This record gives sequence, C-alpha cells and structure tokens, in this order.
Amino acid sequence: MKQKLTAYMEDHREDLIEDICRLVRIRSDKGEAKPGAPFGEGPAKALAEAMELAKEAGFSVTNYDNYVMAVDFGPQPAELDILAHLDVVPVSDSWTVTQPFEPLVKDGRIYGRGTADDKGPAVTALYAMKAIKDLGIPLKKGVRLILGTDEECGSADLEYYYAREKEAPMSFSPDAEFPVINLEKGGLRGAFSASFPEEKTLPRIVSIDAGLKLNIVPDKATARVEGLSAGKVQAFFEKASAETGATFTVSEENGLTRIDAKGVGAHASKPYEGCNALTALIYLLLELPLAESEGLRRLKTVDRFFPHGDTAGNALGVAMEDELSGATTISFDIFHYDPVSLRGEFDCRACILANNENFRDVVRDRLAEGGVTLEPRDMFEPHYVPADSPLVQKLLQSYEKFTGEKGYCVSIGGGSYVHHLKNGVVFGCAKLDVDNRMHGDDEFVEIDQLVMSAAIFAQAIIDLCGE
Repeated sequence: MKQKLTAYMEDHREDLIEDICRLVRIRSDKGEAKPGAPFGEGPAKALAEAMELAKEAGFSVTNYDNYVMAVDFGPQPAELDILAHLDVVPVSDSWTVTQPFEPLVKDGRIYGRGTADDKGPAVTALYAMKAIKDLGIPLKKGVRLILGTDEECGSADLEYYYAREKEAPMSFSPDAEFPVINLEKGGLRGAFSASFPEEKTLPRIVSIDAGLKLNIVPDKATARVEGLSAGKVQAFFEKASAETGATFTVSEENGLTRIDAKGVGAHASKPYEGCNALTALIYLLLELPLAESEGLRRLKTVDRFFPHGDTAGNALGVAMEDELSGATTISFDIFHYDPVSLRGEFDCRACILANNENFRDVVRDRLAEGGVTLEPRDMFEPHYVPADSPLVQKLLQSYEKFTGEKGYCVSIGGGSYVHHLKNGVVFGCAKLDVDNRMHGDDEFVEIDQLVMSAAIFAQAIIDLCGE
C-alpha cells in the first residue's frame, strides 16, 4: 500500500501544486458580512473554488450556506471528519519573495499566504481522498472533509455547521505539524481598559495604535506625540532598537510627530518567535521626556505588566508550566491610546495548571493596582485526547510508516479546529523543525512535505475507515 500511495502522489505532484495555487490566488481574509458571504467576499470565493476542485475530483459536495463545505467519500454518515480552513490572516506590505496572493513555486517551495495555513494542507487532504477513490481502495466507514472559512477569527463557521450536523466519532485537522498534537492549551483572551482626564501639558502622547488580530503578534505600531520635534524623538531610537530589536522611523504629520515601529509578526501561540512592535513602541515612548499625566501613569502600568520581551507572564506573576502541556505564554497584540482612554487586548495560552483563580484573578488584581480594569471573562478550557487512544495510535502508525521516524505526541498553545471536539487531534502537515512563517511575511510550504503528507493522510484514512 505504501508504494501505491507514494507513486500516486508523485504522479499527481504538479496537479497538487496547481490546485493549491488556485486557492492561494484568492484573497480570503475576513471581510464585511454580506448576503451569501457570512465572512466576506474573499472567504466565499475561496469556498466556491474549493467546491469546484472537489467536484473536478469526482466527489459529492455539500455547501452549508457558505459557512463551510463538506466533501464526502465512502459510507455516510462519516466515521472520520477531516477539518481544514480556507480563510487566512491579513497580510503586510513587507513580503520579499512574492506578493501574498501571487503564489510562486521556487526552490522546492510554494510561497504565498495560505500555503501553509491552511489551503495547502486542505488540498493535500482532498488529494488523499482522491487517491483512495482513484486506486479503488474500499472503505467500510465514510470520511468527510470539512472546509471552513472562519478559523482565524473565532470558528463561527464550525458553530454553524455543528448546530446542523453531529461530529464524527473521530476527527483530525491538518493545520499544524506532525507527528500528532493531542493537547491544546486553555487560556484567556483578555481585554483591559482605563479612562482618565485629558491633560494638555506638553510634550504628550496623542495616540498609540497597534494590532489587527488578537492571535497575531503585531509587526507594526504607530504613535503620535505633540511637543517634541522629529529630531528630538529620533535621538532615542538607537537605545530603543538595541533594547527591543525593533526599528523606528519618524515623520511630521499635521503638526504632530509620528513614530512608526517595525517588528516581526508571529502567531500569538508562539509570541517569542516574533518581535512585538507594540511593546517596543511603548518602551520607546516611555524613554521620551514627556510631561507627567494620568494617562501616562496608566501607560506605565501597561508597560510594567506587559514589558517588551516578557511572553511568559513573569511581570504579572502568572508564569507557570507543567510537564504535559508546557509553559504559559502571553501575547499583547491590540492596543489603542488617546488623550482620555486606553484599551488593550492580550492572548494567553495557558498550561493546564492555570485557572480563573490562579491566573485571571491575579492578572485582574495586578492591573487594578495601576488603575487599569480587566474585563470579566472566564478562561477557556484546554483540549486533550489521551496518547493511548485508538485514534492517536493509528495516526502515529501512519506517520511512522512513511517517515521511518518514531511518532510521538505534542502539546501546543494554539487553538485548532478540533479544540471543542470530543475526539479530535491535529495531524500534520508541516515538520516541527521547519518555520513556514505562518501568519508572517513570505509564508511557504515545502512541496516534498505536502506530497508525503498526502500519502500519510491516505494511509490514515485507510487505517481508520477501512476496517
């Protein structure tokens, strides 16, 4: 079977590449909801194109009001659901290899937004099903590929789908790395705010803005100050860059001095892989000779508890870890400051030891010390499927058969499509030691890895549904 599947995927390598490129060419970050497009026109267009791909491959397709689509093979209802998504995160203007939605095949890779997260893996799973169909391999149980359009912004697509359909007894999502991710941390998507009287004594900060999505470490941040010239501000850049790793530029704008910070984006589950432009900018601003004010004191509170480089919660007093799930991470991703208020949001991925009492309440009380209010929200639960479960064991066996490497289970901070499913894990399709620049500039996927992943997925479907 291994030889058959490997040969099939090699024969269809170019088709796989082109079908991935067809989807990558469609910009599908979330947009304004419209009739027939619940998450905007881009995700709806990507869904329509994916439906065409599935039909061309000879499968029956069901469209759930442009929230998700389902591709079915074998006896239904399915015993195995495979969940992938077609929406993507926003892009910056700092790509260097190609433009985000102009896929480029180069040096054994496909570059473009969504190649790794998650259009490449979605098409790879479709090809796994196609291989089983084309090779005439019988299944005793059915498989369903579910392709959604809102994974990056809350998974309202799956809420819609599972309000209408039952989850399969087994599920996996090819939306991260091999071998098997069987534990996803819980956490807190926290928001805090403060109000204060406006004080016009100069120099002062007029505004700070950073962040587009809560699950992305911001790579850009902007501030406007009044009462300091561009030259005076620029004198502080060298030290701030040395301390933070970010770069800064300054310009004059409508009588104000504008400061732009540039860092490195990353997924909020791994904030230590990026350079947070927001926290770097706050560091720089607090180095400037600003007039004391209530607003500035509140900003110092924010900096005190979310200092640049602290992605573990040390300053907040909530750093903790355990052997099973690893360390807690905190990513400060969205912030707005003006002369009378501030508001920020952070994304915490907490180890399984964390709870409302020892984490959320501690954060609330620490912020309150400096006049900042944490909005009342409960932490969300972790997700865990035991390593010795039949689903995990068979997936590991499929992985080992094609890679020749020993399979094992991994814990992550990211919340995947299967986080709320009873018996769902993440399976593929990148290598753990390869940085695909997911959510960052110049995202890519390795073609050889996709081809092998398709064979692994096919073997897994056969092992799970062929008995």
